Amino acid sequence: MTDLSNADQLDERTKKKIFWACFIALVATSFVFGVRANVIGDLAVKFDLSEAQKGTILGVGLWPFAISIVLFSLIIDKIGYKTAAVIAIICHVASLLLTIFSTGYTSLYWATFLVAIANGIVEAFINPVVATIYRDEKAKWLNILHAGWPAGLALGALFTIFLGGLDWQVKYGMCFIPVVIYTVLVMPCKFPPNERVTAGVSYREMLGEVGAVGFFIIGWLMTMGVAQIAGAQLPTLLPIAVAGVVAILAFIYTRGFGSWMFLLILLTMGPLATTELGTDSWMPDLLGAELSATGATWVFIYVSTIMTILRFYAGPIVHRFSPIGLLVVSCAVAIIGLLFLSKATAFMVVIAATVYAFGKTFLWSTTLGLVSEQFPKGGALTLNGVSAVGVLGMGIIGTPFMGVLQDREVDAQLAANNQAIHEQISGEPRQTIFGEVPSVNMDAIAALPPAAQEELTSIQKASKKGSFAKVAILPSFMLVCYLILFFYFKSKGGYKPVDLHGQEKAEEAEPGF
Repeated sequence: MTDLSNADQLDERTKKKIFWACFIALVATSFVFGVRANVIGDLAVKFDLSEAQKGTILGVGLWPFAISIVLFSLIIDKIGYKTAAVIAIICHVASLLLTIFSTGYTSLYWATFLVAIANGIVEAFINPVVATIYRDEKAKWLNILHAGWPAGLALGALFTIFLGGLDWQVKYGMCFIPVVIYTVLVMPCKFPPNERVTAGVSYREMLGEVGAVGFFIIGWLMTMGVAQIAGAQLPTLLPIAVAGVVAILAFIYTRGFGSWMFLLILLTMGPLATTELGTDSWMPDLLGAELSATGATWVFIYVSTIMTILRFYAGPIVHRFSPIGLLVVSCAVAIIGLLFLSKATAFMVVIAATVYAFGKTFLWSTTLGLVSEQFPKGGALTLNGVSAVGVLGMGIIGTPFMGVLQDREVDAQLAANNQAIHEQISGEPRQTIFGEVPSVNMDAIAALPPAAQEELTSIQKASKKGSFAKVAILPSFMLVCYLILFFYFKSKGGYKPVDLHGQEKAEEAEPGF
Protein backbone atom coordinates (compact mmCIF):
# COMPACT_ATOMS: atom_id res chain seq x y z
CA MET A 1 0.00 0.00 0.00
CA THR A 2 1.08 3.61 -0.50
CA ASP A 3 2.29 5.47 2.53
CA LEU A 4 0.11 8.57 2.86
CA SER A 5 -3.61 9.02 2.38
CA ASN A 6 -3.45 12.31 0.47
CA ALA A 7 -0.87 14.62 -1.12
CA ASP A 8 -2.53 17.52 0.73
CA GLN A 9 -0.90 16.22 3.92
CA LEU A 10 2.55 17.03 2.54
CA ASP A 11 4.27 20.30 3.43
CA GLU A 12 6.41 22.09 0.85
CA ARG A 13 9.67 20.76 2.27
CA THR A 14 8.47 17.16 2.00
CA LYS A 15 7.25 17.75 -1.55
CA LYS A 16 10.69 19.07 -2.52
CA LYS A 17 12.40 16.01 -1.01
CA ILE A 18 10.14 13.70 -3.01
CA PHE A 19 10.60 15.79 -6.16
CA TRP A 20 14.41 15.77 -5.98
CA ALA A 21 14.48 12.03 -5.33
CA CYS A 22 12.41 11.56 -8.50
CA PHE A 23 14.59 14.04 -10.38
CA ILE A 24 17.87 12.28 -9.54
CA ALA A 25 16.30 8.91 -10.39
CA LEU A 26 15.61 10.27 -13.88
CA VAL A 27 19.13 11.68 -14.10
CA ALA A 28 20.46 8.19 -13.37
CA THR A 29 18.45 6.66 -16.21
CA SER A 30 19.62 9.19 -18.79
CA PHE A 31 23.21 9.12 -17.49
CA VAL A 32 23.38 5.46 -18.47
CA PHE A 33 21.71 6.30 -21.79
CA GLY A 34 24.26 9.06 -22.44
CA VAL A 35 27.24 6.86 -21.64
CA ARG A 36 25.94 4.11 -23.93
CA ALA A 37 25.34 6.57 -26.78
CA ASN A 38 28.88 7.89 -26.48
CA VAL A 39 30.71 4.56 -26.26
CA ILE A 40 28.67 2.68 -28.85
CA GLY A 41 31.45 3.35 -31.35
CA ASP A 42 33.98 1.65 -29.03
CA LEU A 43 31.64 -1.30 -28.63
CA ALA A 44 31.16 -1.56 -32.41
CA VAL A 45 34.92 -1.85 -32.93
CA LYS A 46 35.53 -4.25 -30.05
CA PHE A 47 32.64 -6.59 -30.88
CA ASP A 48 32.49 -6.06 -34.68
CA LEU A 49 28.98 -4.56 -34.69
CA SER A 50 27.31 -3.33 -37.87
CA GLU A 51 25.26 -0.13 -38.00
CA ALA A 52 22.12 -2.29 -37.84
CA GLN A 53 23.38 -4.10 -34.72
CA LYS A 54 24.31 -0.79 -33.14
CA GLY A 55 20.79 0.42 -33.92
CA THR A 56 19.27 -2.71 -32.40
CA ILE A 57 21.28 -2.29 -29.19
CA LEU A 58 20.29 1.38 -28.98
CA GLY A 59 16.69 0.33 -29.64
CA VAL A 60 16.65 -2.40 -27.00
CA GLY A 61 17.80 0.26 -24.57
CA LEU A 62 14.44 1.92 -25.11
CA TRP A 63 11.46 -0.27 -26.08
CA PRO A 64 11.56 -2.73 -23.09
CA PHE A 65 11.20 0.45 -21.07
CA ALA A 66 7.69 0.63 -22.50
CA ILE A 67 6.78 -2.89 -21.44
CA SER A 68 7.80 -2.24 -17.83
CA ILE A 69 6.20 1.20 -17.69
CA VAL A 70 2.83 -0.17 -18.91
CA LEU A 71 2.84 -3.21 -16.61
CA PHE A 72 3.83 -1.20 -13.56
CA SER A 73 1.32 1.56 -14.36
CA LEU A 74 -1.42 -1.07 -14.17
CA ILE A 75 -0.41 -2.23 -10.68
CA ILE A 76 1.58 0.61 -9.12
CA ASP A 77 -1.36 2.01 -7.16
CA LYS A 78 -1.62 -1.39 -5.46
CA ILE A 79 2.01 -2.29 -4.83
CA GLY A 80 3.06 1.24 -3.91
CA TYR A 81 5.63 3.58 -5.36
CA LYS A 82 8.34 2.58 -2.90
CA THR A 83 8.14 -1.07 -3.99
CA ALA A 84 8.45 -0.03 -7.62
CA ALA A 85 11.50 2.10 -6.78
CA VAL A 86 13.25 -0.80 -5.03
CA ILE A 87 12.68 -3.09 -8.03
CA ALA A 88 14.12 -0.41 -10.32
CA ILE A 89 17.24 -0.10 -8.16
CA ILE A 90 17.83 -3.86 -8.24
CA CYS A 91 17.44 -3.96 -12.02
CA HIS A 92 19.80 -1.01 -12.50
CA VAL A 93 22.56 -2.61 -10.44
CA ALA A 94 22.16 -5.99 -12.15
CA SER A 95 22.19 -4.46 -15.64
CA LEU A 96 25.34 -2.44 -14.98
CA LEU A 97 27.19 -5.51 -13.73
CA LEU A 98 26.10 -7.52 -16.77
CA THR A 99 27.16 -4.70 -19.10
CA ILE A 100 30.62 -4.37 -17.58
CA PHE A 101 31.23 -8.11 -17.93
CA SER A 102 29.75 -8.42 -21.45
CA THR A 103 31.55 -10.68 -23.92
CA GLY A 104 29.80 -9.77 -27.18
CA TYR A 105 26.64 -8.70 -28.98
CA THR A 106 24.30 -11.10 -27.18
CA SER A 107 25.36 -10.19 -23.65
CA LEU A 108 25.33 -6.48 -24.53
CA TYR A 109 21.82 -6.89 -25.90
CA TRP A 110 20.47 -8.47 -22.70
CA ALA A 111 22.31 -6.08 -20.39
CA THR A 112 20.82 -3.17 -22.30
CA PHE A 113 17.41 -4.82 -22.21
CA LEU A 114 17.58 -5.05 -18.40
CA VAL A 115 18.56 -1.41 -17.93
CA ALA A 116 15.61 -0.42 -20.11
CA ILE A 117 13.29 -2.35 -17.80
CA ALA A 118 14.75 -0.45 -14.84
CA ASN A 119 14.33 2.88 -16.62
CA GLY A 120 10.69 2.10 -17.36
CA ILE A 121 9.97 1.37 -13.72
CA VAL A 122 11.57 4.67 -12.72
CA GLU A 123 9.33 6.56 -15.14
CA ALA A 124 6.32 4.57 -13.94
CA PHE A 125 6.62 6.03 -10.45
CA ILE A 126 8.18 9.49 -10.90
CA ASN A 127 5.63 10.90 -13.38
CA PRO A 128 2.43 10.19 -11.41
CA VAL A 129 4.11 11.14 -8.13
CA VAL A 130 5.13 14.59 -9.37
CA ALA A 131 1.77 15.13 -11.10
CA THR A 132 0.06 14.30 -7.80
CA ILE A 133 2.14 16.45 -5.42
CA TYR A 134 1.98 19.43 -7.81
CA ARG A 135 -1.50 18.84 -9.20
CA ASP A 136 -2.22 22.57 -9.70
CA GLU A 137 0.90 23.10 -11.85
CA LYS A 138 1.40 19.77 -13.58
CA ALA A 139 2.79 21.00 -16.91
CA LYS A 140 5.33 23.23 -15.14
CA TRP A 141 6.64 20.62 -12.71
CA LEU A 142 6.67 17.75 -15.20
CA ASN A 143 8.81 19.95 -17.46
CA ILE A 144 11.16 20.67 -14.55
CA LEU A 145 11.25 16.98 -13.62
CA HIS A 146 12.22 16.07 -17.16
CA ALA A 147 15.10 18.52 -17.09
CA GLY A 148 16.70 15.51 -15.39
CA TRP A 149 16.80 13.66 -18.71
CA PRO A 150 19.07 16.06 -20.68
CA ALA A 151 21.04 16.76 -17.49
CA GLY A 152 21.90 13.07 -17.21
CA LEU A 153 22.76 12.90 -20.91
CA ALA A 154 25.16 15.80 -20.57
CA LEU A 155 26.78 14.39 -17.44
CA GLY A 156 27.15 10.96 -19.04
CA ALA A 157 28.83 12.48 -22.09
CA LEU A 158 31.11 14.62 -19.92
CA PHE A 159 32.26 11.56 -18.02
CA THR A 160 33.19 9.80 -21.26
CA ILE A 161 35.31 12.82 -22.25
CA PHE A 162 37.04 13.30 -18.92
CA LEU A 163 37.79 9.59 -18.63
CA GLY A 164 39.53 9.89 -22.00
CA GLY A 165 41.08 6.73 -23.29
CA LEU A 166 40.14 4.56 -20.34
CA ASP A 167 38.41 1.29 -21.14
CA TRP A 168 34.67 1.46 -21.86
CA GLN A 169 34.02 -0.81 -18.87
CA VAL A 170 35.46 1.86 -16.56
CA LYS A 171 33.16 4.43 -18.13
CA TYR A 172 30.15 2.19 -17.57
CA GLY A 173 31.27 1.65 -13.99
CA MET A 174 30.74 5.38 -13.38
CA CYS A 175 27.02 4.76 -13.89
CA PHE A 176 26.91 3.34 -10.37
CA ILE A 177 27.37 6.88 -8.98
CA PRO A 178 23.92 8.33 -9.89
CA VAL A 179 22.26 4.97 -9.14
CA VAL A 180 23.64 5.01 -5.59
CA ILE A 181 22.64 8.66 -5.12
CA TYR A 182 19.03 8.12 -6.18
CA THR A 183 18.86 5.01 -3.98
CA VAL A 184 19.90 7.06 -0.94
CA LEU A 185 17.35 9.78 -1.76
CA VAL A 186 14.40 7.51 -2.62
CA MET A 187 14.53 5.05 0.27
CA PRO A 188 13.46 7.49 3.06
CA CYS A 189 10.57 8.93 0.98
CA LYS A 190 6.93 8.28 1.76
CA PHE A 191 4.96 8.59 -1.46
CA PRO A 192 1.31 9.73 -1.58
CA PRO A 193 -1.30 7.82 -3.61
CA ASN A 194 -2.18 9.05 -7.06
CA GLU A 195 -4.68 11.87 -7.56
CA ARG A 196 -7.01 9.42 -9.32
CA VAL A 197 -7.18 7.18 -6.25
CA THR A 198 -7.85 9.98 -3.76
CA ALA A 199 -10.52 11.43 -6.07
CA GLY A 200 -12.34 8.07 -6.07
CA VAL A 201 -12.00 7.44 -9.81
CA SER A 202 -12.43 3.72 -10.44
CA TYR A 203 -9.98 1.35 -12.07
CA ARG A 204 -12.48 0.79 -14.88
CA GLU A 205 -12.65 4.52 -15.59
CA MET A 206 -8.85 4.67 -15.66
CA LEU A 207 -8.69 1.95 -18.31
CA GLY A 208 -11.56 3.61 -20.16
CA GLU A 209 -9.45 6.71 -20.84
CA VAL A 210 -7.16 4.51 -22.96
CA GLY A 211 -10.05 2.47 -24.37
CA ALA A 212 -10.13 -0.37 -26.88
CA VAL A 213 -8.28 1.54 -29.63
CA GLY A 214 -5.55 2.67 -27.27
CA PHE A 215 -5.04 -0.88 -26.01
CA PHE A 216 -4.93 -2.10 -29.62
CA ILE A 217 -2.03 0.26 -30.34
CA ILE A 218 -0.22 -0.70 -27.14
CA GLY A 219 -0.92 -4.40 -27.67
CA TRP A 220 0.42 -4.39 -31.23
CA LEU A 221 3.62 -2.58 -30.25
CA MET A 222 4.23 -4.79 -27.21
CA THR A 223 3.75 -7.94 -29.30
CA MET A 224 6.34 -6.65 -31.76
CA GLY A 225 8.64 -5.93 -28.83
CA VAL A 226 8.35 -9.44 -27.41
CA ALA A 227 9.04 -10.86 -30.88
CA GLN A 228 12.24 -8.84 -31.02
CA ILE A 229 13.30 -10.22 -27.63
CA ALA A 230 12.86 -13.74 -28.99
CA GLY A 231 14.54 -12.85 -32.28
CA ALA A 232 11.46 -14.14 -34.07
CA GLN A 233 10.06 -13.03 -37.41
CA LEU A 234 6.32 -13.05 -36.80
CA PRO A 235 3.71 -13.36 -39.55
CA THR A 236 2.34 -9.89 -40.32
CA LEU A 237 -1.15 -10.72 -39.07
CA LEU A 238 -0.11 -12.29 -35.74
CA PRO A 239 0.69 -9.04 -33.86
CA ILE A 240 -2.52 -7.56 -35.27
CA ALA A 241 -4.50 -10.58 -34.05
CA VAL A 242 -2.97 -10.37 -30.56
CA ALA A 243 -3.66 -6.65 -30.41
CA GLY A 244 -7.21 -7.31 -31.58
CA VAL A 245 -7.84 -9.74 -28.72
CA VAL A 246 -6.46 -7.20 -26.23
CA ALA A 247 -8.69 -4.51 -27.72
CA ILE A 248 -11.81 -6.70 -27.53
CA LEU A 249 -11.14 -7.54 -23.87
CA ALA A 250 -10.52 -3.87 -23.14
CA PHE A 251 -13.80 -2.92 -24.82
CA ILE A 252 -15.74 -5.56 -22.89
CA TYR A 253 -14.35 -4.24 -19.60
CA THR A 254 -14.37 -0.49 -20.27
CA ARG A 255 -17.28 -0.34 -22.77
CA GLY A 256 -15.46 2.38 -24.70
CA PHE A 257 -13.03 2.99 -27.56
CA GLY A 258 -11.06 5.65 -25.69
CA SER A 259 -10.85 9.41 -25.91
CA TRP A 260 -10.22 10.65 -29.47
CA MET A 261 -7.87 13.29 -28.11
CA PHE A 262 -5.80 10.74 -26.19
CA LEU A 263 -5.64 8.48 -29.25
CA LEU A 264 -4.43 11.38 -31.40
CA ILE A 265 -1.69 12.08 -28.87
CA LEU A 266 -0.72 8.39 -28.96
CA LEU A 267 -0.23 8.64 -32.73
CA THR A 268 2.26 11.47 -32.25
CA MET A 269 4.39 9.65 -29.69
CA GLY A 270 6.40 7.35 -31.98
CA PRO A 271 7.47 10.26 -34.21
CA LEU A 272 8.11 12.40 -31.12
CA ALA A 273 10.33 9.79 -29.48
CA THR A 274 12.33 9.25 -32.67
CA THR A 275 12.68 13.00 -33.15
CA GLU A 276 14.10 13.44 -29.65
CA LEU A 277 15.44 10.18 -28.25
CA GLY A 278 16.25 8.50 -31.55
CA THR A 279 18.25 11.50 -32.65
CA ASP A 280 19.88 11.69 -29.20
CA SER A 281 21.00 8.07 -29.61
CA TRP A 282 22.68 8.80 -32.91
CA MET A 283 23.79 12.40 -32.23
CA PRO A 284 27.48 11.73 -31.43
CA ASP A 285 27.76 9.39 -34.42
CA LEU A 286 25.85 11.66 -36.82
CA LEU A 287 27.62 14.85 -35.80
CA GLY A 288 30.87 12.97 -36.24
CA ALA A 289 30.11 13.17 -39.96
CA GLU A 290 31.04 16.88 -39.79
CA LEU A 291 33.07 17.22 -36.60
CA SER A 292 35.68 15.18 -34.78
CA ALA A 293 34.39 12.58 -32.34
CA THR A 294 35.25 14.86 -29.40
CA GLY A 295 33.71 17.88 -31.10
CA ALA A 296 30.51 15.96 -31.77
CA THR A 297 30.31 14.95 -28.12
CA TRP A 298 30.72 18.56 -27.01
CA VAL A 299 27.87 19.65 -29.29
CA PHE A 300 25.77 16.83 -27.82
CA ILE A 301 26.57 18.15 -24.31
CA TYR A 302 25.78 21.69 -25.43
CA VAL A 303 22.37 20.68 -26.80
CA SER A 304 21.55 18.71 -23.63
CA THR A 305 22.55 21.67 -21.43
CA ILE A 306 20.25 24.00 -23.36
CA MET A 307 17.38 21.55 -22.83
CA THR A 308 18.11 21.28 -19.11
CA ILE A 309 18.10 25.05 -18.59
CA LEU A 310 14.97 25.64 -20.66
CA ARG A 311 12.99 22.93 -18.87
CA PHE A 312 13.97 24.33 -15.48
CA TYR A 313 12.41 27.63 -16.50
CA ALA A 314 9.39 26.10 -18.24
CA GLY A 315 6.79 27.65 -15.94
CA PRO A 316 6.53 31.11 -17.56
CA ILE A 317 6.89 29.61 -21.05
CA VAL A 318 4.03 27.14 -20.55
CA HIS A 319 1.93 29.92 -19.02
CA ARG A 320 2.60 32.15 -22.05
CA PHE A 321 1.77 29.62 -24.76
CA SER A 322 -0.35 26.92 -22.99
CA PRO A 323 0.84 23.30 -23.36
CA ILE A 324 -0.70 22.81 -26.80
CA GLY A 325 0.54 26.16 -28.10
CA LEU A 326 4.05 25.33 -26.91
CA LEU A 327 3.91 21.97 -28.75
CA VAL A 328 2.94 23.70 -32.00
CA VAL A 329 5.80 26.19 -31.76
CA SER A 330 8.29 23.50 -30.72
CA CYS A 331 7.46 21.28 -33.70
CA ALA A 332 7.96 24.09 -36.17
CA VAL A 333 11.34 24.96 -34.67
CA ALA A 334 12.40 21.28 -34.55
CA ILE A 335 11.67 20.87 -38.28
CA ILE A 336 13.83 23.88 -39.09
CA GLY A 337 16.60 22.62 -36.81
CA LEU A 338 16.75 19.14 -38.33
CA LEU A 339 16.82 20.47 -41.91
CA PHE A 340 19.51 22.95 -40.88
CA LEU A 341 21.60 20.15 -39.32
CA SER A 342 21.48 18.13 -42.55
CA LYS A 343 23.11 20.99 -44.48
CA ALA A 344 25.26 22.80 -41.92
CA THR A 345 29.05 22.73 -42.08
CA ALA A 346 31.86 23.80 -39.75
CA PHE A 347 30.71 26.21 -37.02
CA MET A 348 27.21 26.41 -38.49
CA VAL A 349 26.67 22.91 -37.07
CA VAL A 350 26.65 24.48 -33.60
CA ILE A 351 24.08 27.09 -34.68
CA ALA A 352 21.91 24.39 -36.26
CA ALA A 353 22.17 22.24 -33.14
CA THR A 354 21.05 25.23 -31.06
CA VAL A 355 17.92 25.67 -33.19
CA TYR A 356 17.22 21.94 -32.97
CA ALA A 357 17.65 22.00 -29.17
CA PHE A 358 15.11 24.81 -28.79
CA GLY A 359 12.68 22.84 -30.93
CA LYS A 360 12.86 19.48 -29.22
CA THR A 361 13.23 20.68 -25.61
CA PHE A 362 9.57 20.86 -24.64
CA LEU A 363 8.06 18.15 -26.84
CA TRP A 364 8.17 15.14 -24.49
CA SER A 365 7.77 16.90 -21.14
CA THR A 366 4.96 19.18 -22.32
CA THR A 367 3.10 16.21 -23.82
CA LEU A 368 3.22 14.60 -20.37
CA GLY A 369 1.89 17.84 -18.90
CA LEU A 370 -0.90 17.96 -21.49
CA VAL A 371 -1.94 14.36 -20.78
CA SER A 372 -1.81 14.78 -16.99
CA GLU A 373 -3.98 17.91 -17.20
CA GLN A 374 -6.52 16.61 -19.72
CA PHE A 375 -6.79 12.97 -18.55
CA PRO A 376 -6.37 12.92 -14.75
CA LYS A 377 -8.87 10.05 -14.58
CA GLY A 378 -6.32 7.94 -16.43
CA GLY A 379 -3.91 8.25 -13.50
CA ALA A 380 -0.53 6.59 -13.98
CA LEU A 381 -1.75 4.64 -17.02
CA THR A 382 -2.47 7.51 -19.41
CA LEU A 383 0.48 9.56 -18.17
CA ASN A 384 2.92 6.68 -18.63
CA GLY A 385 1.09 5.09 -21.56
CA VAL A 386 2.06 7.90 -23.93
CA SER A 387 5.71 7.42 -22.98
CA ALA A 388 5.37 3.68 -23.54
CA VAL A 389 3.91 4.07 -27.02
CA GLY A 390 6.58 6.60 -27.93
CA VAL A 391 9.45 4.44 -26.85
CA LEU A 392 7.97 1.26 -28.34
CA GLY A 393 7.40 2.91 -31.70
CA MET A 394 10.87 4.38 -31.76
CA GLY A 395 12.75 1.45 -30.21
CA ILE A 396 11.17 -1.24 -32.40
CA ILE A 397 11.02 0.74 -35.62
CA GLY A 398 12.59 4.21 -35.43
CA THR A 399 16.13 3.78 -34.12
CA PRO A 400 16.94 0.41 -35.75
CA PHE A 401 15.51 1.76 -39.01
CA MET A 402 17.90 4.72 -38.85
CA GLY A 403 20.76 2.22 -38.61
CA VAL A 404 19.39 0.12 -41.45
CA LEU A 405 19.03 3.21 -43.65
CA GLN A 406 22.68 4.04 -43.06
CA ASP A 407 23.87 0.48 -43.78
CA ARG A 408 21.92 0.36 -47.03
CA GLU A 409 22.87 3.88 -48.11
CA VAL A 410 26.57 3.31 -47.51
CA ASP A 411 26.39 -0.01 -49.38
CA ALA A 412 24.56 1.56 -52.34
CA GLN A 413 26.93 4.53 -52.56
CA LEU A 414 29.97 2.27 -52.44
CA ALA A 415 28.58 -0.04 -55.10
CA ALA A 416 27.89 2.95 -57.36
CA ASN A 417 31.13 4.86 -56.80
CA ASN A 418 33.80 2.28 -56.05
CA GLN A 419 32.90 -1.30 -56.86
CA ALA A 420 36.38 -2.58 -55.96
CA ILE A 421 36.18 -1.29 -52.37
CA HIS A 422 32.58 -2.50 -52.12
CA GLU A 423 33.55 -6.06 -53.02
CA GLN A 424 36.56 -6.00 -50.73
CA ILE A 425 34.79 -4.94 -47.52
CA SER A 426 31.33 -6.51 -47.97
CA GLY A 427 30.39 -8.96 -45.23
CA GLU A 428 27.61 -11.47 -44.83
CA PRO A 429 24.12 -9.89 -44.85
CA ARG A 430 22.64 -9.51 -41.36
CA GLN A 431 19.01 -10.33 -40.58
CA THR A 432 16.90 -7.55 -39.02
CA ILE A 433 13.18 -6.89 -38.53
CA PHE A 434 13.39 -5.04 -41.87
CA GLY A 435 14.85 -8.05 -43.67
CA GLU A 436 18.42 -8.64 -44.77
CA VAL A 437 20.78 -5.68 -44.43
CA PRO A 438 24.23 -5.31 -46.02
CA SER A 439 27.17 -5.42 -43.62
CA VAL A 440 30.86 -4.63 -43.78
CA ASN A 441 33.90 -6.61 -42.69
CA MET A 442 35.73 -4.49 -40.10
CA ASP A 443 39.00 -6.38 -40.62
CA ALA A 444 38.80 -5.73 -44.37
CA ILE A 445 38.24 -2.02 -43.74
CA ALA A 446 41.33 -1.91 -41.50
CA ALA A 447 43.36 -3.49 -44.30
CA LEU A 448 42.38 -0.87 -46.89
CA PRO A 449 45.06 1.56 -48.11
CA PRO A 450 44.76 5.15 -46.74
CA ALA A 451 43.19 6.57 -49.93
CA ALA A 452 40.46 3.91 -49.96
CA GLN A 453 39.75 4.41 -46.25
CA GLU A 454 39.40 8.15 -46.83
CA GLU A 455 36.91 7.58 -49.66
CA LEU A 456 34.90 5.14 -47.52
CA THR A 457 34.84 7.61 -44.63
CA SER A 458 33.60 10.37 -46.92
CA ILE A 459 30.66 8.24 -48.12
CA GLN A 460 29.78 7.20 -44.55
CA LYS A 461 29.80 10.82 -43.36
CA ALA A 462 27.50 12.02 -46.12
CA SER A 463 25.05 9.23 -45.39
CA LYS A 464 24.98 9.89 -41.65
CA LYS A 465 24.55 13.64 -42.03
CA GLY A 466 21.64 13.20 -44.43
CA SER A 467 19.76 11.25 -41.75
CA PHE A 468 18.75 14.52 -40.07
CA ALA A 469 16.73 15.58 -43.11
CA LYS A 470 14.94 12.21 -43.20
CA VAL A 471 13.92 12.61 -39.55
CA ALA A 472 12.31 16.03 -40.22
CA ILE A 473 9.19 14.39 -41.67
CA LEU A 474 8.32 13.13 -38.18
CA PRO A 475 7.83 16.51 -36.46
CA SER A 476 5.97 17.61 -39.61
CA PHE A 477 3.36 14.92 -38.93
CA MET A 478 3.27 15.91 -35.25
CA LEU A 479 2.70 19.55 -36.18
CA VAL A 480 -0.46 18.64 -38.11
CA CYS A 481 -1.81 16.70 -35.11
CA TYR A 482 -1.02 19.50 -32.65
CA LEU A 483 -2.69 22.07 -34.87
CA ILE A 484 -5.86 19.95 -34.78
CA LEU A 485 -5.77 20.03 -30.97
CA PHE A 486 -4.90 23.73 -30.91
CA PHE A 487 -7.95 24.70 -32.95
CA TYR A 488 -10.13 22.28 -30.98
CA PHE A 489 -9.24 24.01 -27.70
CA LYS A 490 -9.68 27.39 -29.36
CA SER A 491 -13.21 26.42 -30.39
CA LYS A 492 -13.90 25.54 -26.76
CA GLY A 493 -12.84 28.96 -25.50
CA GLY A 494 -9.19 28.18 -24.81
CA TYR A 495 -7.09 25.58 -23.07
CA LYS A 496 -8.27 24.55 -19.59
CA PRO A 497 -6.97 21.69 -17.39
CA VAL A 498 -9.46 19.10 -16.12
CA ASP A 499 -9.82 19.16 -12.32
CA LEU A 500 -10.92 16.00 -10.49
CA HIS A 501 -11.31 17.67 -7.11
CA GLY A 502 -14.79 18.32 -5.91
CA GLN A 503 -16.24 15.58 -8.13
CA GLU A 504 -18.33 12.86 -6.58
CA LYS A 505 -16.65 9.53 -5.89
CA ALA A 506 -17.16 6.79 -8.43
CA GLU A 507 -19.45 4.02 -7.31
CA GLU A 508 -17.16 1.22 -8.38
CA ALA A 509 -14.60 0.08 -5.82
CA GLU A 510 -10.95 -0.38 -6.68
CA PRO A 511 -10.43 -4.00 -7.83
CA GLY A 512 -7.77 -6.20 -6.35
CA PHE A 513 -5.03 -8.08 -8.16
